Amino acid sequence: MQVFHHISSLREALAAERRAGKRIGFVPTMGNLHNAHLELVKIAQKNCDIVVTSIFVNPLQFGLNEDWDKYPRTLAADSAKLESVNCDYLFCPDEKEIYPNGMAEQTRVIVPTMTDVLCGASRPGHFEGVTTVVTKLFNIVQPDEAVFGIKDFQQLAVIRRMVEDLCIPIKITAGEIFREDDGLAMSSRNGFITADERSRVAVLNRMLNGIKQQIEQGRRDFTVLIEEARNQIEVAGFRVDYINICNSRTLEMAAHDDREITILGAMYTAGARLIDNVSVVLA
Repeated sequence: MQVFHHISSLREALAAERRAGKRIGFVPTMGNLHNAHLELVKIAQKNCDIVVTSIFVNPLQFGLNEDWDKYPRTLAADSAKLESVNCDYLFCPDEKEIYPNGMAEQTRVIVPTMTDVLCGASRPGHFEGVTTVVTKLFNIVQPDEAVFGIKDFQQLAVIRRMVEDLCIPIKITAGEIFREDDGLAMSSRNGFITADERSRVAVLNRMLNGIKQQIEQGRRDFTVLIEEARNQIEVAGFRVDYINICNSRTLEMAAHDDREITILGAMYTAGARLIDNVSVVLA
């Protein structure tokens, strides 16, 4: 695996691959890699000849009082994991490389839809930071295909909209959620879960699947289902950020006759904010 810290040298190497007719896949990450990230790399490998993974803890997507400074930096371990799955290129720039004129002067990319609800409501400015850095990374790598995890369902929807709106010639592929044995979605933030909390955090996934089953059985009293789910999480000892039952395409509150529905939830442990989602397609 070749490791690059600078845009110019990465572009030079990828230009040679492109001239050789290679199809380039891209997996952007913030590091602290786990098996779910490696599965995204494997998806890219199936579809492409060359895979680039980036590691950059993007300060622009962290708000006030969020955990940018505490976010784990584990580059040596991450590199070893990527080597183990035969990733071709690792791009790990520093902040100056990505924001040469400083973040305050950085041109921003804003998607005006789907960004002020769910995670966007509780993390103002978050998606502006995501879409800005992803656009920059797309311009740097110029991949044919980029792979994102569906655990961040809203992020995936926003990036797809951005790519469509800006006519970016990149195929966006979704990787399924990878879970622990008890259903907890794999996440870099799971390391902040305490031992006492660990046996209880799977309530989020159980609750979402419970709503899914109720919808499949014909319930359409979405407001009541959401309130019941909030109570389950609070009884388990966690604070709810949001529970929403949404149209899978628009992320608007689901209507009674919607056929494609996604149930999304976020909750706080003592040291982590956990998100998850499940989808249902009705006949």
